[in-house]
Amino acid sequence: MKENILEKCKEYLPTWASFSVDDFTFDPPKGFSSFTMGVHCKNEVVPKSVMYRKLQGKKNAILDFNIEKHVFVALGKSGIAVDFYHYDTNSRIEKFVDGRSLVVEDLSNTDVLKQIANCLYALHQHDIPELPDKIFFELLHDKWGALSKPILEQQSSVFPANEQEMCLELQEIYSDATLEKVLRCIPEGELTFCHNDTYHGNIMKLKDGEIKLFDFEFSCLNNKCYDFASLFAESVIKHKQEESPYFKIESPEFGDKELSILINFYLDNCTFESEEKREKEFKKLLQGANDMLLLADYKYAMAAIPLSLDPIQKIRFIPYAYQRFNKFLKAYNTRFPENEKSG
Repeated sequence: MKENILEKCKEYLPTWASFSVDDFTFDPPKGFSSFTMGVHCKNEVVPKSVMYRKLQGKKNAILDFNIEKHVFVALGKSGIAVDFYHYDTNSRIEKFVDGRSLVVEDLSNTDVLKQIANCLYALHQHDIPELPDKIFFELLHDKWGALSKPILEQQSSVFPANEQEMCLELQEIYSDATLEKVLRCIPEGELTFCHNDTYHGNIMKLKDGEIKLFDFEFSCLNNKCYDFASLFAESVIKHKQEESPYFKIESPEFGDKELSILINFYLDNCTFESEEKREKEFKKLLQGANDMLLLADYKYAMAAIPLSLDPIQKIRFIPYAYQRFNKFLKAYNTRFPENEKSG
């Protein structure tokens, strides 16, 4: 894998052409539906490092390739996304940014939350006419549902017996009925250009302390409250469990306290006629974030199924999808009890 990545980099970085794989170090790959890897030359050369991002052949792309690239270029020009050396349907070679991905513990840091809030506000100001009219979750249902259906209905025999049973139950995930449930959870209000995958691993803290958003592959129209909610959505997985699949999905480690801090910092970027109007907007965004939190479980469940046949992580993706989808259904049924569905 390292040799293949290096050959791809050398194709677009002529200053690397004369070096071999022994002249480089490679960071451990990271990612969920794609993976990224820092590549560093041991010699004094420009560039000395790049970030290689493999995009899994873009089968899981939410946006068409040209629209996604347009989004990334637009964000790069505004300083939100990083510049790149090469961009094609399978991979992107980005300028290397020295820093580290956030970890769950960073989300309790007030300064980190303030910078994230400012980044999100700047992102939400973008108006990109080329974007599809559909909301993110409709695109997700259309595209990832189509990828999940043949796996769960025709190829489930490749999984262990207990996972085959899970596949039968997971077939509900791409149904029209499930999409109706998802759309019911979206607050009223205008759609905004959103990141849609703001979990901590997609945010970096640079060496100078600056916080920067990354991974804009899912960026399209949504209610902006989802960007607040999904920041905390990946604090739910607990590894090193004693029994298979050796992880479990629980409740987020964060709640209204952290959401309130984030949203108040976000609103510091706005001008209000009175404190009463600011407070009204704050309450609306806080309620909206709580309303959309369960949609992160739906999203990650849908994302996991297409990865189950050729996983890029050492995790059982069918049990992962099963746990997250059932967590979504349980939260939905709690929020919308049967006797309230007509209300």
